[in-house]
Amino acid sequence: MKLLMLGGTEFVGRAVVEEALARGVEVTVFHRGHHAPPHGVTVLRGDRRAPGGPAALEHGAWDVVVDTWSGAPSAVREAARLLAGRTDRYVYVSSRSVYRFPSAAGLDEDGPLVDAAPGLGDVDYAQAKRGGEMAVTDAFGDRGLLARAGLILGPWENVGRLPWWLNRIARGGQVLAPGPRDLPLQYIDARDLASWILDAADAELSGPYNLVSPPGHTTMGELLDACTRVTGGDVRLRWLAPEAVVAAGIEPWTELPLWLPPGELHDTLHGGNVSKALSTGLHCRPVEETVADTWAWLRELGAPAPQRPDRIAVGLDPEKEERVLRDLL
Repeated sequence: MKLLMLGGTEFVGRAVVEEALARGVEVTVFHRGHHAPPHGVTVLRGDRRAPGGPAALEHGAWDVVVDTWSGAPSAVREAARLLAGRTDRYVYVSSRSVYRFPSAAGLDEDGPLVDAAPGLGDVDYAQAKRGGEMAVTDAFGDRGLLARAGLILGPWENVGRLPWWLNRIARGGQVLAPGPRDLPLQYIDARDLASWILDAADAELSGPYNLVSPPGHTTMGELLDACTRVTGGDVRLRWLAPEAVVAAGIEPWTELPLWLPPGELHDTLHGGNVSKALSTGLHCRPVEETVADTWAWLRELGAPAPQRPDRIAVGLDPEKEERVLRDLL
């Protein structure tokens, strides 16, 4: 297989490239040059946001292209049109955010979608991903594969969610743990997503697939317990009821990454139907492995985890955490 990776130096793109190289795939990485790609790839340079940016893609042929773009759909449309005659399959890493909010627990790939268009410029995340899907479908038809990922964790994360929890617990002391302990979480390790993408491309799958673990793959308690074990932090998890967390003025998801209180928003994010992907061989490793490998990566870095410039930094201010724990416990 010859693979063209649009991106490939960070998080999901990096996971796809690493998995492909491990399988002996011939990999070409097209990127802006901001980060070094893995060794063993052919490098093409260009900025898809600039006029003439994809020029490096005007020559060459590949079996599969994988695209993680989350900006203007027009950039996906340009790449897809440019590659349609020289690439067999186009895999677009989309998102479950393309479904209209709120979506009921158990929603499958036939759920209602947000309004979008393939030629749009800068739009919100949901419209960007849906517009990208439409661009791929327009250019590739049934040779297009839409991987609608949910919450993504694992090594190379550049959003900061799991790294924040690991670093916070490693710091030790009393840790505000948002309850309930048995709150179910649904996510996918970037490496499991990468493995499914390559298998699915090889099997010539097409159309949309929800890509995330089965509902209840782990819980908030299991995740934080795993963080405690792998970091060796001298901590005491202080579990607070969700009502108390919200009443204290703490923002779910941003100040306490990964966590949403029970209710409609939680069900939308953590209750997706993934039976279609599971039937094609999707495998999701245990949370302990994702947590341990992410911690090992962070320690290897010896520096703060990378942060996407288009995402706000997450995490609870230490003084606010201390104040809330003092007032409520």
